[in-house]
Amino acid sequence: MDKVRVPHLALMKERGEKIAVLTAYGFAVARLLDEAGVPVILVGDSAGMVEAGWDTTLPVTLDEMVYHTRSVSRAARRALVVADMPFMSYQVSIEQARRSAGRLVKEGGAEAVKIEGGGNAALAIRAVADTDIPVMGHVGLTPQSIHRMGGFRVQGVEEAAAERVLDDARAVEEAGAFAVVVEGVPRELGRRITAALSIPTIGIGAGPDCDGQVLVVNDMLGLHPPGLRPPRFVKRYAELGAAVVDAARRYMEEVADGSFPSDEHCYRAAKAAGPE
Repeated sequence: MDKVRVPHLALMKERGEKIAVLTAYGFAVARLLDEAGVPVILVGDSAGMVEAGWDTTLPVTLDEMVYHTRSVSRAARRALVVADMPFMSYQVSIEQARRSAGRLVKEGGAEAVKIEGGGNAALAIRAVADTDIPVMGHVGLTPQSIHRMGGFRVQGVEEAAAERVLDDARAVEEAGAFAVVVEGVPRELGRRITAALSIPTIGIGAGPDCDGQVLVVNDMLGLHPPGLRPPRFVKRYAELGAAVVDAARRYMEEVADGSFPSDEHCYRAAKAAGPE
């Protein structure tokens, strides 16, 4: 299959083809998603929550995002790799935004970056896009603004608030973004934003009318520690967390009773190590 590039997403919107996006944070999972044919892999700063165990995305550093992006980009032969710009990697100045985006591309191997925010992020989006680094926007519920928003709350419920989110989406497009993530808004607002923009919209908790959808891969695969509940809009396509726990328990039992490694395992290992 051909390599997916930024212009392909605009073509998919034009054709009415839905765009599937999943997150990945390391080589092994990214390689599997790429093999499955996922067109866009987002290296999300959600790594801070689902991989590092933080309560928010705010502690994630640019160095950590470069590391995760480098791991994913080495695995993705077909998928478009988009890397999140983490909190305080672009808010200080235009120069900082350009340097941060440049590191994710030059050191991490990203093919595009994602910047959270609407009108307040427009200058950073424009500055990065002007360096020929493609930018995906992110409006609605923006996790880096979690303290201002008072938690992970649905945005744009009231009409005035909906207009603000719509204005943010328009500002992102005007600043030069090639696509925009729309997170945590009512379905009707997701539909309105998609109809208003010429660039693709990627929904997450924004209803089915967006041009595409994105999920955190850990949520989609059921890879959660006990007691941690994924967002209500998530559909689990597998329960790998339970499978891992079961496999680990069976392994411990076999180590304890001496059935692993068996004579057969030892024989195969010795044969593999010996001469032909």
